[in-house]
Amino acid sequence: MADVLSVGVNLEAFAQAISAIQALRSSVSRVFDCLKDGMRNKETLEGREKAFIAHFQDNLHSVNRDLNELERLSNLVGKPSENHPLHNSGLLSLDPVQDKTPLYSQLLQAYKWSNKLQYHAGLASGLLNQQSLKRSANQMGVSAKRRPKAQPTTLVLPPQYVDDVISRIDRMFPEMSIHLSRPNGTSAMLLVTLGKVLKVIVVMRSLFIDRTIVKGYNESVYAEDGKLDIWSKSNYQVFQKVTDHATTALLHYQLPQMPDVVVRSFMLKAGEIQGLSPSTPRPSRLRHPAPRSRERKAGRRSY
Repeated sequence: MADVLSVGVNLEAFAQAISAIQALRSSVSRVFDCLKDGMRNKETLEGREKAFIAHFQDNLHSVNRDLNELERLSNLVGKPSENHPLHNSGLLSLDPVQDKTPLYSQLLQAYKWSNKLQYHAGLASGLLNQQSLKRSANQMGVSAKRRPKAQPTTLVLPPQYVDDVISRIDRMFPEMSIHLSRPNGTSAMLLVTLGKVLKVIVVMRSLFIDRTIVKGYNESVYAEDGKLDIWSKSNYQVFQKVTDHATTALLHYQLPQMPDVVVRSFMLKAGEIQGLSPSTPRPSRLRHPAPRSRERKAGRRSY
């Protein structure tokens, strides 16, 4: 062994420890190479399995042997003396270069982000204050402790009532077809088809619309298990945009006292989307004039 220097580090053990680290990395790489190659170079399955297990065990033993050797050498290296003077090199971590420190740019970015957050929070607060609905139980100066908590009766409507409301809405809009199903219990799911334009998946909780997804007419709306796919988006950006607008409208407009009005208004807006579609047929008289009217005009001109 080499002499231990005044700093308390055995340099020969230190060099051997570095070589042990390299050997350990090589043995670990051989383990992963063995796993990557798998069972090869044997005709029978049993022979391949035995050869693979034996080779894998040898590699693991090599890793264990190299690791024990590294632990032994680490104990021989020793600990550097804490009293060793570092002189000016010990002050390098306390004296960073000001030109290379991005402190100003980070502070400026944080300041802009804070101002933008405050601006958007003010806008959101103004929009929420415009709503006539109050979600708090403390209204009209009445204490929440004195006022009994009202039970949300619209959330516990019987399924038969929901079916009747959906059937009435289906009769109101003959240009669309509404298919109601309950694959997950009492909560209803609607598949609304608007001609040959688009399909709308509506997930309901009683008569409240929780989620809506708009897809193209030719897109699949069912998952692999045969149920409605309420998670995947449309493959077309136009229907993704329509889905975002529909979700925003549902979050903005709610009427807990009359939830059927919200559902009816939603279907009415969906019908308007179909009317704006280019694939909707229009009367032929708006496209081309009648041939008889042309003949009459030509006859009048001849006179």
